[in-house]
Amino acid sequence: MTGVVRLTLMSHAMTDAMAAGRFPADEPLNATGRRQTEAVGGRDINRATRQLTGPELRTRQTAELLGLHAVVEQRLADLDHGRWRGKELGEVGVEQLEAWRTDPARAPHGGESIVALVDRAAQWLDSLTFNAERTVAVTHPAVIRAAIVAVLDAPPESFWRIDIAPVSHTVMHFRGHAWKIRSTSTLRG
Repeated sequence: MTGVVRLTLMSHAMTDAMAAGRFPADEPLNATGRRQTEAVGGRDINRATRQLTGPELRTRQTAELLGLHAVVEQRLADLDHGRWRGKELGEVGVEQLEAWRTDPARAPHGGESIVALVDRAAQWLDSLTFNAERTVAVTHPAVIRAAIVAVLDAPPESFWRIDIAPVSHTVMHFRGHAWKIRSTSTLRG
């Protein structure tokens, strides 16, 4: 592989589920999320830049408000919360939540484990290394955290120690043999 693969991971904007502390469903952006994204304005993205988005409504709306013409990439889908989808934290048993947060291989909600999400993110990152091109991808905080864990080859338990803000971006580069995190920041209007 020659050249550098440049990847910008952008987190979707605020939703009612995020504001209320609920596990996400396929909800739209709320008014705050729309304002956040509009404040950032359109991204100056070269037409040759590959533009991707997760399949959920909130990622597609964020991409559209940013002026992107993004193609849906299923591997950028949010963490599957199974039967917890749409529920508030208080509706889920304390023991189940604790088991999920302390054992990244568990998925007591019947969805996807953190280990599985990190593996999915790592495989997707590997698929990008074959072409030296720029990619921008609008996705979810959980997917971005999983990608960071994968790039750093960190233990899956570290997933919960990474905070990804709405409408923020993380830039990664792949050169030769390894991904590197170049920067992570909140977008400002």
